Amino acid sequence: MNEKTFAEKAYQHSSSRLDRMMGDLLRKADIHVNGDRPWDMRVHAPGVAERAFTYGNLGLGEAYMDGAWDAERLDEFFHRLIRARIPDQVQPLRLAFHALRARLLNLQSLRRSWQVGEAHYDLGNAFYEAMLDNRMTYTCGYWENAGDLDAAQEAKLDLICRKLMLEPGMRVLDIGCGWGSFMQYAAEHYGVNCVGLTVSREQADLATRRCRGLPVEIRLQDYRELEERFDRIVSIGMFEHVGRKNHRVYMEIDRHSLVEDGLFLLHTIGKNQRGSAPDPWIDKYIFPNGDLPSLNQIADSVEDAFVIEDVHNFGADYDRTLMAWYDNFERAWPRFRDRYGDRFYRMWRYYLLSCAGAFRARAVQLWQIMLSPTGTPGGYRRPR
Repeated sequence: MNEKTFAEKAYQHSSSRLDRMMGDLLRKADIHVNGDRPWDMRVHAPGVAERAFTYGNLGLGEAYMDGAWDAERLDEFFHRLIRARIPDQVQPLRLAFHALRARLLNLQSLRRSWQVGEAHYDLGNAFYEAMLDNRMTYTCGYWENAGDLDAAQEAKLDLICRKLMLEPGMRVLDIGCGWGSFMQYAAEHYGVNCVGLTVSREQADLATRRCRGLPVEIRLQDYRELEERFDRIVSIGMFEHVGRKNHRVYMEIDRHSLVEDGLFLLHTIGKNQRGSAPDPWIDKYIFPNGDLPSLNQIADSVEDAFVIEDVHNFGADYDRTLMAWYDNFERAWPRFRDRYGDRFYRMWRYYLLSCAGAFRARAVQLWQIMLSPTGTPGGYRRPR
C-alpha cells in the first residue's frame, strides 16, 4: 500500500468515526442525520462532523454557510441541540485561544468599540427597515398582550417609559440608541428631551431623520466620552458590546452621569454562566467583540455604584421576536439577494434561527434591570 493510499484510508476511517460520533450525540437530542423530520440534519457534503468537532459552533456554522448541511427548521434543530446540552459535550481544543483571548484582553476598548457598528449595524438601513418593526427596534419585544411585532415593540418601549417614571421635561440619555425608536416614542408620548449615543453612522443618520422635529439629539459617540448629567438613563441592547473588562467603568460613568434621584434601566441579553466564552461564530460573523454578561457579573459591576431595584426576565419573548424578524427577512430577501448574495442569506438565516433556538431552550436570557444611585425612598414598584 503506497503512502497516499494509506493516508486516504486513515482520513476516511477518522471521518467515518467522527460521523458516527456526531450521529450518536445528535440522537441524544432526538435529531437524526439525514432524517425526514423538519429539525433533522441533512448532510450534503463530507467533513461536517470534522468541522464541528474541531471548531465547535464556528465550524458547524461555516459548514452551514457553505451549504454542507441544512435543516428545514433550523430554529428547532438548535432548540433540541441546546436543550439536550450537546454543545457542552464538544470542547474543541482549537478554540482554547478564543476563550483565553476573551478572558485576558480588552476586546471592547475605545479604539475597537466602533468595529461592531461598521460590521453589523452599517449593513444598510433599507435592510433593517425590511426586517424590523415600523419603529426599527432591534431588541426583544414584549409579547405579554401583543399580537404582532409592531405591538410587541411598542409595548416594550412603553414598559420602559413607565419603569423609568418619565415626566415631561426630563432629560434622558439613551446609550446605544440604534435608529432612535425609544427616544422617538418617549419624546412623543412622555414629553421628555433625549440624547442618544451610537457607534453606527448609518444608525445616526437615519435616527436623526426619524426624530426630526422632536427634542432629540443623536450623537456619534462612545459612552466613555460622556461628561454631563441626566435625569434618567436607558441602555437597550447595548451592554452586550461593553465587555467584561469594561463593566465597572461603564457603571461608574453611568453613575456619574445620573442625578442623585435618577433611575437607570439596563436592558440586556445575558448568559447563565459567568466564565463562558463568547460564541466564536457570532463573534466572527455577526457581532465582533460581543460578550454577554452573566447576572453575577452585572451585580459585581454595580456594587457601591447603584442599588438593584428590580430584575425582570422575559427572555422567552426573544424567541418570538427573532422568529418575527426571520419571517420579515424571508419575505424581503428577493429585494436584497443581488446586493448581499446567497452566502449572506445562509449566514443571516443561521444567526436568526440559531438564536431563536437558544432562547427557546432558555440557554440565554433577556433582563431589564432597574438601578438607582442610593435606593428609591419607600422602595421601587415595577409597573404592570
